[in-house]
Amino acid sequence: MNIKPKSECAFDQISLGEVMLRLDPGQGRIKTTRTFDAWEGGGEYNVARGLRRCFNLRTAVVTAFAENEIGRLVEDLILQGGVDTRFIQWKKYDGIGRTTRNGLNFTERGFGLRGAVGVSDRGNTAASQLTATSIDWDSIFSQGVRWFHTGGIYAGLSETTPGVIEAAMKSAKKFGTKISYDLNYRPSLWSAIGGQAKAQEVNRKLAPFVDVMIGNEEDFTESLGFKVEGLSSNFTEIDHSAFGAMVQEVVKTYPNLEVIGTTLRKVHSASINDWSAIAWSKETGLLQSKLYENVEVLDRVGSGDSFASGLIFGLLDGRSLQEALELGVAHGGLAMTTPGDTTMASLAEVEKLARGGSARVER
Repeated sequence: MNIKPKSECAFDQISLGEVMLRLDPGQGRIKTTRTFDAWEGGGEYNVARGLRRCFNLRTAVVTAFAENEIGRLVEDLILQGGVDTRFIQWKKYDGIGRTTRNGLNFTERGFGLRGAVGVSDRGNTAASQLTATSIDWDSIFSQGVRWFHTGGIYAGLSETTPGVIEAAMKSAKKFGTKISYDLNYRPSLWSAIGGQAKAQEVNRKLAPFVDVMIGNEEDFTESLGFKVEGLSSNFTEIDHSAFGAMVQEVVKTYPNLEVIGTTLRKVHSASINDWSAIAWSKETGLLQSKLYENVEVLDRVGSGDSFASGLIFGLLDGRSLQEALELGVAHGGLAMTTPGDTTMASLAEVEKLARGGSARVER
C-alpha cells in the first residue's frame, strides 16, 4: 500500500465515531447489579485507542459531547488512553438532555450458556447530531494524517451521520489519507430508520471511498448484501473457502478496495470461542490466519476493534499482509482476556502470541 510517511504527518491515525460511557456490571447482570465499573468505548474510537496504547502511534478522535460532568468523565478516560482530544466538539447541555446528551452503554459479558448483552442509551446524543458541515475536515487532513478509520456503527447513529462520514472520506481522499471502514452491523441502530435495507443503502454509498474494508462473519451479508454460501445461521461451522468466494464478489463490485479483513468466530459458548481471520489484497489473494481454538473469553466486546487496530498497525508499519493479519488476530484474542472495550495488551505480548507464544507464566 502507498501510505504517507510518518515524517510528513501530524497523526498516524484518526477515528470518527461516538464514544460512550460503558457501564459494566462485572460478573453480574445489568438488571440485578448494584455497582458498575465505568469504561469508555466506541467501535471507531477503540481502534484509535488500540493504536495508541498497544502500538504507540499518534492518534486522535473526532467526536462530540454534551458539556457536562459525564462528557468530561469520558474525556478524562480518553486522555488516560493517550488519544488526542483536540478535535472533540462540545455542545451546550440544557440541564436534562432534552436537546443533547451523552451516550451510555450498559454491557454484560455473558458466561457459558448466557450470551453477552448490550443495552445502549444513546438517542439524541451530541455525536449523533453532527452534520456534513459540522467539521472542517480539510483543516484536519491538511495537517497530514496517514490513516482514517470509521464504521457502520457511527453510520447508523442518525440520519445525518452518514453525511459526516462521506464528507470526511472525500477530504481524506483529497489529502492522500488511507481509509478503513468497519461494517460493524448492529440491528438495533438501524431498526427505527429503515432497518437492514437502509443499512445496506448507506454502506453501499460509502464503500467506493474505502481502501480497507473490515467486518466479521455476518457483516458483509447484513451490511452490504453479499451472501456466504453454505453458512449456517448460527455460525456453528466456519468454511474459509466460502468466505473466500464472498470476498471475490465484494472486490468485483468495489474494485477500489485494496485490502479486506474478516474475523471468523465459532461460538461454542459465551466463554469458549474459536477465533481466526482471513484477509485479501490484490497482490496476495486470500490469506488465512492461524486458528485459535477454544479461546477462553472474559469479555469479547471490542475484540473486533482490536483486530482492526492490529491489522492497521501492520499495514502502517510496512509489514506483509500476512504479518498484519496475524497481529490483528493476536490483538483481538488478547482483548477477549481483559474487561472493557479497549486493549490492555502490549506490542510485545501481541507479537509473542502472533509468533506462537504460550500463556506460561513470565517471571
